[in-house]
Amino acid sequence: MGKVAGKVAVISGAARGQGRSHARMLAAEGADIIAVDVCQDIATNDYPLARPEDLDETARLVEKEGRSAFTAIADVRDRVALAAAIDAGVAQFGHLDVVVANAGIAPLTAGGPTQAFADAIDVDLIGVLNLVHASLKHLHAGASIIATGSLAAFLASQNTGGIDAGPGGAGYGFAKQVVAHYVNDLALALAPNNIRVNAIHPTNCNTPMLHSRPMYRAFRPDLPNPSRADAELAFPALQVMPIPYIEPEDVSELVLFLASDVSRYVTGQQIRVDAGGFLRAKPWSGP
Repeated sequence: MGKVAGKVAVISGAARGQGRSHARMLAAEGADIIAVDVCQDIATNDYPLARPEDLDETARLVEKEGRSAFTAIADVRDRVALAAAIDAGVAQFGHLDVVVANAGIAPLTAGGPTQAFADAIDVDLIGVLNLVHASLKHLHAGASIIATGSLAAFLASQNTGGIDAGPGGAGYGFAKQVVAHYVNDLALALAPNNIRVNAIHPTNCNTPMLHSRPMYRAFRPDLPNPSRADAELAFPALQVMPIPYIEPEDVSELVLFLASDVSRYVTGQQIRVDAGGFLRAKPWSGP
């Protein structure tokens, strides 16, 4: 029996990157997956987002693990559409046990449009609220809610270390900080119902979000058109451990732990998968 055998998980941003990795790992451990993604670009986000064929590939990978996938193209900014997608998935599988609020964008462009601030918040914060709130009516004792935060939630600003990420970066950092606070307070509210709520805060992660022109420019503002190789020289500056980034599977392992009954008494936690990034940014201040 797998670690999440018989469970059903809804995952936003499931078409690629961390979301796809979470879907695949949870399926490998026995879960059926409701996979949701917008599958289209957002104007202020200066790198391409997933496409419908990416979501189809996530479903294929889930089914390759012997589990079922229900896919829906829905924007996490649209709670009505998102709720309809979740309801349809639950109608197919009969119940919902795990919510993984993973969808996110990083419109990190120095001097970018102010709309990028709003778009980052709408996806990275409101999108989390929408997925969780649209799922609540389906949850029961033993359910687990997992939100994707960021090391940015613990940094003073998105300009830390000389990174100028513009209005979108400021919105991204704000959204992740509020997600952390939300997880804490929601965990308190849902604990009497034996529903757990936790956040995972990754550092740089090897996904299309990281490997994008805006991210390369943010890390290498000294170059007019930095390449991946140029940016990878700067990526390790965020971590204490000598690596440029973690892998999606490093986050998925923690998602699996939090989704499983092994973590049945773990709630309200802010868990960093950051290769020591927090240690570099924040001096020790005592317990």
